[in-house]
Amino acid sequence: MKFFQGCDRDHDRAISSSTSSSRRRPPPLRPSAAASSLPLLLLLLLPVAAASPLPAADSSGEAELEGAATAGRRAALSDCVQLARLLHARAAQLQEEMCEKFTVCENSMEMLVRNNLNLPKVTEEDGCLLAGFDEDKCLRKISSGLYTFTTYLEYIKETFTSEKQNIESLCYSTEHLARTVRQMVINPEEVTIPDSATQKSLRTKLKSNKTWIEKITTHLILRDFTSFMEKTVRAVRYLKNTRSFSV
Repeated sequence: MKFFQGCDRDHDRAISSSTSSSRRRPPPLRPSAAASSLPLLLLLLLPVAAASPLPAADSSGEAELEGAATAGRRAALSDCVQLARLLHARAAQLQEEMCEKFTVCENSMEMLVRNNLNLPKVTEEDGCLLAGFDEDKCLRKISSGLYTFTTYLEYIKETFTSEKQNIESLCYSTEHLARTVRQMVINPEEVTIPDSATQKSLRTKLKSNKTWIEKITTHLILRDFTSFMEKTVRAVRYLKNTRSFSV
């Protein structure tokens, strides 16, 4: 499984158009080489689109630079929408696989008893709902929530071992989206990022010797992460379609 595929299309088109006038094109990558280079390519491209510093404006070109800044932020939002959709779809798929493989499903009564994880949730107070939408407040909540979820996803990687590689990609992509959204916040320092001591304490709390409880915990994390990503998709899509960032 590879994430970022949807995010890469616009960048690929931009790169191909800018090089079409050159006298010789390099030979195309074999499919295997292209696939292996995709995560690194996107890691390099997406942060540039999200938060590259703009050159200093002079009085004659201020309007043009402002337009370019807005276009860059809209492009970054497009990348975020696509990546958030991929994360949502993959988390939902893993949740279904948990149900099929281990019969740990949503209708389990024990699920309600064990749900004391205090996982991140998007609520009305976070400014992400269409009524009372607060752009910067919502972005802070999304970025903080994604950073918090990375520790929980690391726990899943250790317990849901049959899907370790896919969950590892999920962890990496979640942290990448958290960083990208954080770069859009007016004051990135206001985004809450768990420190190492907090992460260690949470990992200790999550660990259990009982396999069944581990599976329930894994299911609950995937369920709430799926819900969080669903609301994230709605929020960043709303921003992309209706808002522009000021410089």
